[in-house]
Amino acid sequence: MNVHAETEPVRSEPATRDVLLEVENVSLSFGGVKAIRNVSFDILKGEIRAIIGPNGAGKTSMLNVINGFYHPQEGTISFKGNVRSKMRPYEAASQGISRTFQNVALFRGMTTLDNIMSGRSLKMHQNFFWQLLHYGPARAEEIEHRRKVEDIIDFLEIPQIRKTPVGRLPYGLQKRVELGRALAMEPELLLLDEPMAGMNLEEKEDMSRFILDVNQHFGTTIALIEHDMGVVMDLSDRVVVLDYGQKIADGTPDEVKSNQDVIDAYLGVAH
Repeated sequence: MNVHAETEPVRSEPATRDVLLEVENVSLSFGGVKAIRNVSFDILKGEIRAIIGPNGAGKTSMLNVINGFYHPQEGTISFKGNVRSKMRPYEAASQGISRTFQNVALFRGMTTLDNIMSGRSLKMHQNFFWQLLHYGPARAEEIEHRRKVEDIIDFLEIPQIRKTPVGRLPYGLQKRVELGRALAMEPELLLLDEPMAGMNLEEKEDMSRFILDVNQHFGTTIALIEHDMGVVMDLSDRVVVLDYGQKIADGTPDEVKSNQDVIDAYLGVAH
C-alpha cells in the first residue's frame, strides 16, 4: 500500500534528533522462555519508530517493558534522560507515555465520548469531594476536559458516533476510538500495537493519515508495531527488527528492506 499517494502531508525528517527514550541491553524471560535478549535501541523525539519482526519475535513484550507492564531482568530504560526503575503503567502514563493494544481494550458499554474522556483521568486535579458535587472547580475542570475530547473527536472525524456505545461500532472505528483515548492523555510518546490489524485497505489509509497527522501536527513521538510492510515503509523514519527476541537490524526503511537477515527472517525470499 502506498500511503503517500493517499495521505498528506508527506513524511519529513524529525524536527529534532534528541533521544526521547533509550533501551539499553534489555533482557526479559518468562521461566525458561527468553522473550527479549540483550536488545538496545533508541527512539528520537519527533520520529515514527517501527518495531517489526515475525510472530513471537518479542515486539509486544518490548512495548510492555517500555510502558512498565513488564520489568526486565537485565538492562535499563531511560525516558527523557531519566533511568527508570520498576515503573508501573500508571506511572509511565503520568510521565507522558500512552498506548493502544493489539486487541481493542475499550469499555464496550460506554459511548465513544466517555471512552475518550476516560483518557483524561490523569489530567483531572480536583478532589473527590468537588467531583462528587459536580459543582464549582470540578465542573469548570470537566468542561475544559470535554472541550479537549471534542477536539479529538473532530480530529479523528468521528462526531457522528460520539454518543454511540463502542460495542456497536465496527472494528475499524473501535480502533480509531482507542487511538482517541490514547491521544486524550496528551502523550509525548505514543505506543501503537498493530494499529492496522484487521482493517481493510480504506481503513488502513485512514489510520495511516491520522498517525502522520498526530506525529506532524501534534509533534507526538510514535513507536509502532505493524505487520503491514507497506505501512511500515511509508510511515517510519527508522525501523528496528526483532527475531526470536534478538535485534537483527536497525536503520532506515530502505536499509532494513535490503538487509539479508531481515529478508531471511521476516520478508521471505527476495524477488
